[in-house]
Amino acid sequence: MNHTEKACQLFAEGRNCSQAVFTAFCDVTGIDENTALRLSSSFGGGMGRMRQVCGTCSAMFMIAGMLYGYTSKNDINEKAEHYRRIQYLAQEFKNRHETINCLELLKNLKVTSDPQPEERTEQYYKVRPCIKFVRSASEILDKYIAENPY
Repeated sequence: MNHTEKACQLFAEGRNCSQAVFTAFCDVTGIDENTALRLSSSFGGGMGRMRQVCGTCSAMFMIAGMLYGYTSKNDINEKAEHYRRIQYLAQEFKNRHETINCLELLKNLKVTSDPQPEERTEQYYKVRPCIKFVRSASEILDKYIAENPY
C-alpha cells in the first residue's frame, strides 16, 4: 500500500486529517505508529478544530522537518532553505485547493470551532471534502520526496 492509500485508509478509519497523513509516512520518518498518532493528534481540524492551517499541511510540514529539517541555531541559510521547502509544499497544496486554511477549505460546510469533534458517520464522509486534502498532501509529499532524496 502506498502513502496516499494508507493515509486515506487511516482517515476513513476515523483518524483526524493530520494523523492520517503523518502516520502514513512512518516508514520514511522512522517514527512508530503510536508516537506518530499522538504527535499529530493536535493538528486535526486546523489545529485542535480551530480551523487554522489544514491538518494535512501541518502533517506535510512535520514530515518535511523530520526528513530535511535543520538543527543549527545559527545557520540562516539552512533555515531559509527549509522555509523555502515548506513554502513550496504549501504552494503546491494551494495550487490544488486555493488555500491551506481549514475554514476556507470547508467554506461550503457549516463548521464550528467547538472542540467536540463530529461523529464519523456515513453522512459525515459523504459531505466532508477532507479525504481529498488527505490525498493531495500525501501525493504532494511523495512527489517531493521522490524528486529530493533525503
